[in-house]
Amino acid sequence: MSDDSARQQAIHRLHQRRGFVNYIIGAIVVSLFMVLIWFLSGRGYFWPVWVMGGFLIGAIFYGVNQMMNKPLTEDQIQREMQKGS
Repeated sequence: MSDDSARQQAIHRLHQRRGFVNYIIGAIVVSLFMVLIWFLSGRGYFWPVWVMGGFLIGAIFYGVNQMMNKPLTEDQIQREMQKGS
């Protein structure tokens, strides 16, 4: 693997990690806002748990995708190029 290819893959992985962190921060902010609405509206049934559960499922899928998504090898790229022609 060339240095340029390794660098590009490292940059891509760093962008994906940054995206995951941004997702988590956004989920926390929205969840806190939903809890605030629930609290100010009378504190009945704790419906924000459904929003939080959705965020949790999204985070799990995002994390699993990151762990399972291995960098492409030059051999895989060449085989795919052969299929296309």
